[in-house]
Amino acid sequence: PHFCLYFSEVDIDGGIDQDIFDINEGLHISLFSWMQERNSIIGDNYRWPHVIPYVLEDSLEMNAKGLILKAFEQYRLKTCIDFKPWEGEKNYISVFKGSGCWSSVGNIQNGLQQLSIGSNCDRIGTIQHEFLHALGFWHEQSRSDRDDYVTIVWDRIQSGKEHNFNKYDDKTSDFLNVPYDYNSVMHYSKTAFRNGTESTILTNIPDFMDVIGQRMDFSDYDLQKLNRLYNCSSSLSFMDTCSFELENICGMIQSSDDNSDWHRLSQVPAGPSTDHTNMGECKDSGYFMHFDTSTGEGSTAVLESRILYPKRGFQCLQFYLYHSGHVSDRLNVLVREYTSAYPNGTLRFIEEIKGMDKTYWQLHHVSLNVTSKFRVVFQGVKGSGLSNGGLSIDDINLSETQCPHHVWHIRNFTHLLNTSPAGPAGRIYSPPFYSSKGYAFQVTLYVNGTTDNPRNLGIYLSLISGANDEHLQWPCAWQQGTMILLDQHPDIRQRMSNQRSITTDPLKLSDSSSNYFWDRPDKVGSPDTFPNGTVFMRGPGLGTGTFLTHERLRSRNFIKEDGIYILLTMEGITEPTTTPGLVTRPEGTEGPSFCADNPCENGGVCVVVDRAPVCRCPAGDDWWYMGPKCERKGSTRENTVIAVSSTITVFVVMLIVTITTALCLKKKYRQRKENRESLTQEV
Repeated sequence: PHFCLYFSEVDIDGGIDQDIFDINEGLHISLFSWMQERNSIIGDNYRWPHVIPYVLEDSLEMNAKGLILKAFEQYRLKTCIDFKPWEGEKNYISVFKGSGCWSSVGNIQNGLQQLSIGSNCDRIGTIQHEFLHALGFWHEQSRSDRDDYVTIVWDRIQSGKEHNFNKYDDKTSDFLNVPYDYNSVMHYSKTAFRNGTESTILTNIPDFMDVIGQRMDFSDYDLQKLNRLYNCSSSLSFMDTCSFELENICGMIQSSDDNSDWHRLSQVPAGPSTDHTNMGECKDSGYFMHFDTSTGEGSTAVLESRILYPKRGFQCLQFYLYHSGHVSDRLNVLVREYTSAYPNGTLRFIEEIKGMDKTYWQLHHVSLNVTSKFRVVFQGVKGSGLSNGGLSIDDINLSETQCPHHVWHIRNFTHLLNTSPAGPAGRIYSPPFYSSKGYAFQVTLYVNGTTDNPRNLGIYLSLISGANDEHLQWPCAWQQGTMILLDQHPDIRQRMSNQRSITTDPLKLSDSSSNYFWDRPDKVGSPDTFPNGTVFMRGPGLGTGTFLTHERLRSRNFIKEDGIYILLTMEGITEPTTTPGLVTRPEGTEGPSFCADNPCENGGVCVVVDRAPVCRCPAGDDWWYMGPKCERKGSTRENTVIAVSSTITVFVVMLIVTITTALCLKKKYRQRKENRESLTQEV
């Protein structure tokens, strides 16, 4: 890790924006393609079923495990591909921490199929990239038509790496009738395998030089190809989206149980002056739904979605609200649920959103937990005060996903970009937030980058002193903080948001001391003051100085109405079981689980083994702790005995593994010779 000495923040990327091939190159990995390379692999036998069995191996880092599950959620949201914990199926994907980031291409029909998420591979875009390989896709620049779109500069490529830039004719390459995609998560960046400082790939349209190589999310064409290859007609967790551009308003209906209506408009004198979808930039388009509260005290207007059919039992409703009415005007969100007992539906209140003196579009998230068919209901209610405007809603999205816990809205962002210096003088701080476990935290944003990385957004997460600190476990254990810069595209399926996650390892030490990095902020932090004058302690931060380049920041809908949204969630990677006091791992993962309460002494860590708490004790070069609660200190002699015993055990195990591996390789070689098929790994 790279330490910024002038303030207490650690860069998990070492100050370098590494791509997959950079990570693998640093490990001196050379993965050769033994089959003919295609943009998507040809043949039904190389496809997986729509529900893919997987195992998350013990070797994976905890942060990677949480991110793999988040990547699965993106597949469910945008495709018909699902993932399930392995239950004995013949073929399955084993995700482990190998050397670098790589995967075989397609279903190789060989039982256990490895996919490596090694050190520094724990980015959601990298994980999506490797699983696209496993699903049957090669790199975008291997297409037969690539010379129409990019130029490969061969003399700038490292010697021996030229095969990575091979292309294949249309007899062996199937790109599924989808146009060449500079924006693909499967495209190399301009610096791939370069032998100096100049680009190895030049885009024939210069504007795309800084676009290729993105690892934010699937592109539209990535999704088109995947959905065509697997014959997807719909995605799994997506339910509905509406920007009100069509006159049928997405099948929504006006209720007959009210005394007013919502109207489809493009502007309102008191605001908004434009819709949120297009921000007034597209002629003859740009609509939203508006409830006028300037007349009729006590009037209500009800707008209901079409009937929806849930599959998972939890949903996230996201929409933008513009409130130009009186502060007493309010928007109620309800659901109308249809059951066998109530076939005509019953209304259930979910949330009330009251007026705020903010004359701009505001993003809202509402968590639902509906299990029967239902409608989403927006009820506008006029209050008692005088109003010149009303309530407006736009860009509604509903999906069976979890809502973010917190939203940080940063206004006047273009001004900040133009005026903020690089380094500490240009950083801004979020308000304080609380995790689901009660830990207080704060996010730091470097608008113009750190001193070492200007013209990048830098982002770091720190624990801060909070109201619950006396009752929490310290050091903070296995809480994953996720920071998402929202791409504000109106359709959630087409968003390419940028995100990073960090996980609190309770045994991580600060580099400059023996303090635990994630210990109580009062112990390891430094004082600061909130805008209201309250003094608090901020612990060290963990994040990256290369979160997103300014070029990529301006390439999508990250900045809209001159503001950005950062969505924040901090939650335990482990989840509670039915046994009180114990915590287990996410569904489908293996290995140690961590206790809700830690009874261990002397810095020991409590894990769950066979549903019972067990202390794992710390050890040094010539000492260690032992006993049920790590209460007794061991001697050097005891260490020596254990070390010798361990060495003998490891030797015996390695001997068995070597003999078994030799037999398996001999058998596998015979099978390959008979089938005359080779396997392929891609980075």
